[in-house]
Amino acid sequence: MRVVGLGESLEVGLVGGKGASLGALVREGERVPDGFVVTTEAFAEGVVPRELIAERWRGMGAVAVRSSATGEDSPGVSFAGQHDTVLGAGDVDAIVAAVEKCWASVRSERAVAYRERHGLGEPLMAVVVQRMVTAARAGVLFTADPVSGRRDGMLVEAAAGPGSGVVDGSAEVQRYSPEAGTALRELGERMRALFGTPQDVEWAEDADGTLWVLQSRPITTLFPAPPAHEGPLPRVYVEFGHVQGMLRPVTPMGMSSLQRMIAAMMASLGVRAEIVDIGGRLYGDLSDLARHPSARKRLVKLMAVDFGPRAQAVMEHVLADPRFAPVPGSPAIKVERSLSVWRAVSGILRSLARPADARRRVLDAAERLRIAAEPPPGLRTTAERMAFVRAEDGGDSADDLTWPIVAGLLAGAVPGELLKGIATPAELQTVLGGVPDNVTIEMDLALWRIAREVPPEHRETLLGTPPQALAALHLAGKLPEIGLEEFIRRYGHRGPAEADLGVPRWSEDPAGIFAAIANYLLVTDPDQAPDVRFARAAARGEAALDELARRVRWRRPLRGRLAIWLLRRARVLSGLREYGKFAGLHRLSAVREQLLLIGEDLLENPADIMFLTLDEVESGGDHRRLIAERRATYEAECRRRHVPVALLSDGTDVETLLAAGNDGVGASPGRVTGRARIVHDPATARIEPGEILVVATTDPAWTPLFLTAGGLVSETGAVMAHGPTVAREYGLPAVISVRDATTRFSDGQLITVDGAAGTVTAA
Repeated sequence: MRVVGLGESLEVGLVGGKGASLGALVREGERVPDGFVVTTEAFAEGVVPRELIAERWRGMGAVAVRSSATGEDSPGVSFAGQHDTVLGAGDVDAIVAAVEKCWASVRSERAVAYRERHGLGEPLMAVVVQRMVTAARAGVLFTADPVSGRRDGMLVEAAAGPGSGVVDGSAEVQRYSPEAGTALRELGERMRALFGTPQDVEWAEDADGTLWVLQSRPITTLFPAPPAHEGPLPRVYVEFGHVQGMLRPVTPMGMSSLQRMIAAMMASLGVRAEIVDIGGRLYGDLSDLARHPSARKRLVKLMAVDFGPRAQAVMEHVLADPRFAPVPGSPAIKVERSLSVWRAVSGILRSLARPADARRRVLDAAERLRIAAEPPPGLRTTAERMAFVRAEDGGDSADDLTWPIVAGLLAGAVPGELLKGIATPAELQTVLGGVPDNVTIEMDLALWRIAREVPPEHRETLLGTPPQALAALHLAGKLPEIGLEEFIRRYGHRGPAEADLGVPRWSEDPAGIFAAIANYLLVTDPDQAPDVRFARAAARGEAALDELARRVRWRRPLRGRLAIWLLRRARVLSGLREYGKFAGLHRLSAVREQLLLIGEDLLENPADIMFLTLDEVESGGDHRRLIAERRATYEAECRRRHVPVALLSDGTDVETLLAAGNDGVGASPGRVTGRARIVHDPATARIEPGEILVVATTDPAWTPLFLTAGGLVSETGAVMAHGPTVAREYGLPAVISVRDATTRFSDGQLITVDGAAGTVTAA
């Protein structure tokens, strides 16, 4: 069928996205202008069916000719404005020419760029031809607030005349929320019910006041809404993934393991908080904590350590909302004044009293966890491997790891209160620079040593070959040995988004390692060598501590001496904080290896097992369709650039309710001016020495890039998070929580980063 009437087919592969949605409206009895569709079959043949068009068009008068590609107006991508539209075609020749123009727009520069940006192939093109409506008034109806994401809100943008004036911005536009009982409000409610997702509806009123529906498509920019909840409403959900440097979605297998892990960790602290999958990201339901009479008083302050200032600002707004007023008897907290409290206090005090012994306990515990993570020999069957995967982490290493790390964090945080008015935050951050025993720093410097020893005959290969190609050659054993085998033996269980079971480790995909080596090979100034910079930061830290000790001696003798005592402990213990995660990743890596082996037995593509849960794997059956759907959703979410810090249960992005301001926070002192280098994937990054690394978030797999960067700007983070901590230890100026930094600044733009003032400005 080369030409069909609107509503005769809803098959997207035949009539395209727009044709299918308009057909659905016709079948539901909505008032849609008469029309027909030149199908994808005609496009595939490459010949416009002139006679069929003439037959369908007879008596319609002037028509609108609009593209309807197979991927257009879909839930993931709208293609808005990417393909051509021709209005007012008044005869067959004009319609044929308009159809040809729509076909040609598939390969236009803007459409090709749009598809490349979204990782899409070339679609088939259908073309919708409809009778023109002479509009006295027209516009767009959003069935959810397109800015805040609130699902029960509606927004109308309207103007006199045709709707093109609203779409292209040439008309004076009225914006308002349609009142209950009005035609537009009722239309929006019908569109919600029909399509099941928030819609962007184009409409027009003719001179008689008759309302016509011209188009309805999903609002593709909205972040997914939280799942329905039976508890008190509204709920507030705070994004947890960025604590581990993860804004990309988590695979279903990784999600199931992380939900259990985080819930167990919070339960050990006496806190109950449901961990929810929203858009493939980890969100914690903190509603009960927000309503708990005593917990809410400490909530904002406690979020400073891992969640950072943006999350704190959001929670302050939530706590001021009358809907989250304190409720006596909230179930959020279980106060357990038991042996566990004494273990925590004694473990912290013991670590502060004997920091050298605490350091040794951490290193020993990390090694025990590495050994314990190894699967037992002789695992052969799926059942045996699944038993290993499901086994609970055992061992007696928790206290030996936890309390020295907590002691180091406290020793670094408390002096800020004790030295108010005497030491600035920037000075205290300098004191904590260049501390020893940070396993992530040790990893970065080990990679630097490899790069420094690369023979001259291999430099051009490493500099001129894409990292992905080098990774493939390395895995095939076709690259010369440059010391990488030992590095991967020690650190190969790490990688980007390493807390997600579903993401490859460096041992499987070392592209990020080769990208970092290429960056290191660009360093020619000996003064900027990473080991020199780290040593310089350590020397500055010791000198700053000695200066503070002299300053407080007379001005604040008691509190000052305590602060200096704590800071000296912090310089011994705070570097150990990375060991908890580093050691735990051995178990995750071993579990992933066994899951992939199970995948080899059960699936055509072993990696597909990461798009199932453990229960689904054990249940058996054919999961191919489910896997394909989840993989498509995951890949679409990977392209999302904005992830809300917090959501309300009605879909509201809480941060959109806050007044805009200077949202940067200094995380590592120093001032530097350089070219912005915006990076979304460390495995493909090329950072010239001195460039400013601008990112959405970081995790330890990103830190090798710090060694050549001149500064760091991150959209997320807390002062004590992984990225800022490593930045301080290199003496790298850093500003975090800079909202929309990766879009506010352009690649190559000259910017100035002031880590003490917490500002990022165009130079």
